[in-house]
Amino acid sequence: MTDAPPAAARTSPATARNRQPILEVLAPRLASGARVLEVASGAGEHAVFLAAALPGVTWQPTDRDDEALASIAAWREADGSPNLAPPLRLDAADLATWPAGPFEAVVCINMVHISPWAASEGLMAGAGRVLTAGGRLFLYGPYLEAEVETAASNLAFDASLKGRDPAWGLRGLADVKALAAAHGLAFAGRIAMPANNLVVVFDKA
Repeated sequence: MTDAPPAAARTSPATARNRQPILEVLAPRLASGARVLEVASGAGEHAVFLAAALPGVTWQPTDRDDEALASIAAWREADGSPNLAPPLRLDAADLATWPAGPFEAVVCINMVHISPWAASEGLMAGAGRVLTAGGRLFLYGPYLEAEVETAASNLAFDASLKGRDPAWGLRGLADVKALAAAHGLAFAGRIAMPANNLVVVFDKA
């Protein structure tokens, strides 16, 4: 990626911190030739970094926000890889906006807790529809787990999110698993990540 963001591109310090750990999870789990749909790509920094690091996959970024789509396009034009597709408009909660697919993987970074529950419902329904048999859904972010003490930083983050929008907030992992199962997505693993985050993996039966 370029040292300075191009015009119209947005940036986040969190991306620089978590992109390498996310790559280390995805790299051994995405076969060469895989088609990857990223839901809620935001600024596009993850998309441009991960596509460059995984030249054997086709990376399809998406978002529902005009500014985010412009940012993704700007990053892609500045230093995007040939395997990084132009961004598509996708509202996770609106299945009519989802591409037909198929995809071997769906990746969603930091959306589940910064959106209404309806977005997670749409995410699971959409992933269940567009994933190939044996395809995988990867979620990255913080979760609440009954058997794991919640870090104080995550509790503070949850309160901050709910202060911004009562419909936002950290989700119970058990609730996310149940929602996934209702759409044919079986829980396949929980990977601890830096800063009290997780990557949660689901397989399509």
